[in-house]
Amino acid sequence: MQKFQQAYDIWLQKNIVEEKNLRRRELLMKGLGHGTVEFLRLIWYPTIGNFDHLYPEWEVRDFNNGYRYLDLAYMPGEVKGGIEIQGFGPHARDLDVRRFKDLCWRHSLLALDGWTLLPIAYLSIKDETKQCQQLILAFIGKFISSETSASLNWVEAEIIRFARRKLRPITPSDVINHLNVSDRQARRILHKLVDSQILKVESGKERVRTYSLNNPTP
Repeated sequence: MQKFQQAYDIWLQKNIVEEKNLRRRELLMKGLGHGTVEFLRLIWYPTIGNFDHLYPEWEVRDFNNGYRYLDLAYMPGEVKGGIEIQGFGPHARDLDVRRFKDLCWRHSLLALDGWTLLPIAYLSIKDETKQCQQLILAFIGKFISSETSASLNWVEAEIIRFARRKLRPITPSDVINHLNVSDRQARRILHKLVDSQILKVESGKERVRTYSLNNPTP
């Protein structure tokens, strides 16, 4: 908890200091919402280990030339990913017709502007933590799937890209079907990636059944 709080404080302060937009700076100085902080504490930081390329309260223009703010924007390079924490009260239970239409317009305009939007229910952060962490790995993988170590050959690199896109551990059968290789070849490559500490064994002892990434960005 202390490690998260220290990294979080440094990250938030850096965003405040570097922001020249007075509207966003004032918003950041008020602090982030409880749902966003809990998402970062329980989902993002334990899964990713840093806040690189992540920007809180990111300002976007709306249809009427006004301003709106994404809870979190993930922007490695030229791509744009948005994460919205959906609280049960304002976003579901008390959602009236006007606000429902406004939410649909918001999501539509962000999509047309090139954003990949990921809505996360606040209740899922608490109740489905592991599933949310897997979702974030897949979300990150969507943007970094083309980046792999130069030391990997193309087959190994493609297995890593494939694993990043999945919301679950991969199996030898996945690799066989995806790459059209034999069972023996698939297991040999997977074993090598485990030895290189890029993959880890998720289940199985004498005969491994599933593998997962040892970290989100090997």
